[in-house]
Amino acid sequence: MRLVFAGTPVFAAQSLAALIDAGHEVVSVLTQPDRKAGRGLQSTPAPVKALALANGLEVLQPLKLNEAATVQHLRGLAPELLVVAAYGLILPQAALDLAPRGAINIHASLLPRWRGAAPIQRAILAGDTETGITLMQMDAGLDTGAMLAQGGLAIAPDETSGTLHDRLASLGARMTVELLQMMAREALVATPQPVAGVTYARKIEKSEGVLDWRKSSEALDREIRAFNPVPGARTSMDGFDIKIWRAQRLEANGPPGQVESATDEGVVVFCGNGALVLTELQRAGGKRLGAREFLRGHPLATAARFALPAI
Repeated sequence: MRLVFAGTPVFAAQSLAALIDAGHEVVSVLTQPDRKAGRGLQSTPAPVKALALANGLEVLQPLKLNEAATVQHLRGLAPELLVVAAYGLILPQAALDLAPRGAINIHASLLPRWRGAAPIQRAILAGDTETGITLMQMDAGLDTGAMLAQGGLAIAPDETSGTLHDRLASLGARMTVELLQMMAREALVATPQPVAGVTYARKIEKSEGVLDWRKSSEALDREIRAFNPVPGARTSMDGFDIKIWRAQRLEANGPPGQVESATDEGVVVFCGNGALVLTELQRAGGKRLGAREFLRGHPLATAARFALPAI
């Protein structure tokens, strides 16, 4: 099938790779403009662009897709379908209509739950036990299009956004290839999304990563896992920032933020209800370390206190 693909990060690149491997003809790839990253602020191509260039595909990086010339160019390539995954730009109606089969989107949730920008993190934050992939026919709304296929995944108790992202990216790639096979046989039925159960996954803000030890250990555990790897859950002590990458819940109670013990097995910190054993930490400017290695360079005294953010 002749395709235009629109996407930017690793999540999208996995689907693009699967479509290429399946023998589809990708006539053009839309991706966001290069961003400056790293300590040297070098302009770095996103994963989708790097993959497209490695396969000799045309790459377009418009700042917006409302330019008539860009849409006209894409229409001139005569694609049958537009496939979109984590593109990051709003597609105007002209772009949605440029191919006779319209546009499909690979969304990382079981719609209508978690429409929007951050469905993976929001699912973990909410304590959901299941999520998945929805392939939908795109319309002008925010993830409101009719559903073409869904596939579910259980969220493990120790799941991080990073591990869940990778599993969902793999599932989305596989489902997209299967969907296009069905589409070629005209064997698709689009189902409108239910009216009930709509939730919105707003963009994750960096400020959300600050841990408030007055919360329950359950809530803080979910935050640590949801913000791993981005933006990272963080706290501070004596003016020094510390990121917390992994923790385990513990039945213990004491003053929120107080260190109950600090051993090779982990740093036990009291929460508003229960406690957490911090097992992987990172001092600002340092490396991610297990508790044993971290404490060798940054010992923590019993009864020391992590800062409580202002309410």
